[in-house]
Amino acid sequence: MNTTLHLETPDGRTTVTLTPADTKLPLSEVLAHRGHPLNTRCGGRGLCGGCEIGLRSGALVRTTDGARVGPSADDRLRSCQLRLPEGGEATVKIPARSLLKHEPAVVAEFKINVPWANDPLEPAARVGACVDIGTTTVALMLADLRTGKVLGEASAFNAQIRYGEDVLTRIQMCYQNPDAVKQLQRAVTVETMQPLLAEACKEAGLTPADVGVLTVAANTTMQHLLAGVDPSPLGVHPFTAVFLEHREYTPADLGLAFGGAGAKVHLLPGPAAYVGADLSAGLVATGMLYDEGPVLLVDVGTNGEIIAKVGDRLIGCATAAGPAFEGAGLTSGTRGVKGAIERVTMRNHPYTVDLGVIGDVAKPIGICGSAYVDFLWEARRTGIVQGNGRFADDFVAQAGSLVQADEYGRKLQLHARGASGPIWVSEVDIARLLQAKAAIAAGINTLLGLLGVAAPDVKKLYLAGGFGMHLSLGHAIGCGLLPGFTPEQIHVVGNTSLGGAFLALQDRSLLEEMKSACARMESIELNLQPGFEDAYIDQLMLP
Repeated sequence: MNTTLHLETPDGRTTVTLTPADTKLPLSEVLAHRGHPLNTRCGGRGLCGGCEIGLRSGALVRTTDGARVGPSADDRLRSCQLRLPEGGEATVKIPARSLLKHEPAVVAEFKINVPWANDPLEPAARVGACVDIGTTTVALMLADLRTGKVLGEASAFNAQIRYGEDVLTRIQMCYQNPDAVKQLQRAVTVETMQPLLAEACKEAGLTPADVGVLTVAANTTMQHLLAGVDPSPLGVHPFTAVFLEHREYTPADLGLAFGGAGAKVHLLPGPAAYVGADLSAGLVATGMLYDEGPVLLVDVGTNGEIIAKVGDRLIGCATAAGPAFEGAGLTSGTRGVKGAIERVTMRNHPYTVDLGVIGDVAKPIGICGSAYVDFLWEARRTGIVQGNGRFADDFVAQAGSLVQADEYGRKLQLHARGASGPIWVSEVDIARLLQAKAAIAAGINTLLGLLGVAAPDVKKLYLAGGFGMHLSLGHAIGCGLLPGFTPEQIHVVGNTSLGGAFLALQDRSLLEEMKSACARMESIELNLQPGFEDAYIDQLMLP
């Protein structure tokens, strides 16, 4: 006995005849087989609302309990949880937002692992912008809201860095001087975001007046400073945020100038004081939110944020990694810019070192984070550095003038003629790098321990952030930054904060899913967890 299904889609009406076998499948699968694939980004488990349809006539059957579902006025029935009764007839409406129009894609410097609907956050806007405000860098992207096409992009250092390299320094500045909030807000809006918007618009042949909406993903401190809200409570126990929820502003509220009278700025929601909207954006962009797990999202940025998921349980934490992997506070440290050493290969007996420099510059300016990770692994592998981070005595004896001592201890020359003289790595630098890697490694192990799993059990570790894009995964594992993992488990996904802001711009349902994830997440203070300090101390050694 055949079943008749009438479909109302944005492209018109059509009728399909189904076999008895079709009526045993979820409606979302039947539609996919008939050329109408939907946004089943959660794998058809009824978690995401991406495959919602409307029932105009007839009946459907719930797959969970067999109950019959009749016609409804709204279009909020999840097709992955419904099937057609054998021999029946039904009319189903498929809204545009549910149709799979955009395949997973690599867009600029982030990877999106989920489909998204053409259902813009601000339907009246034709062009939108999304921005990731990092502690160190700000990235902005311009998109056509009708097609999802990227029109332009721009990035720059966050002008706030002249006030301090990390969030705690900026929070302290606001605590000591109430006027600092406005100074820091102006630095990120007028001095950073507005020029980036102009640059991206110029690339696209547009003006800022053409942009109708902007979405922002950032850590919680950056969200506060963008909004002109004093972040001082984030710096003292119990480390409470003034706000975490999704907020809307006009551009003028924030000191920005774009769009017309109806232009909006949307600050995405964050789950906790030190696990911000940048991570909730990443949860959606990676598809991790819809994965049974065990899965991890690790952002090795200035804050070192980590989220773990097993089943329906989400746990997040931030580690006090600091900006060492961005070169801050190190003898010859620099950010990953032209002229920075980004790769290090070492040999011992006799000692030689090969360096890779961004832009093949003859006189490098310093060492960036990916090269420091290489150094930790290479120096340990070759016996140049001991497990405690000190140079091995037998190496020092044969290194001659390449190893020198000053008031801070010994240091090794990596390059004799850098742009500002010799380039060094000191034992103090190594100690700071080990502290940063120990914070991240112990944070990962602590979260996994709370969920009752170990590194080999993890299906995927999503490595987010610009730093991860240039990292040697083998060296990151070898030096203990990502302890116990294999390169096959690690998926480098780039700037998923920007990716999530892009998705929220294009598909309003994904903003709702970010809100839901924030409400579900448990935020953990690592220093209150039994065993964290012991794990941290263990990870201060090089394997």
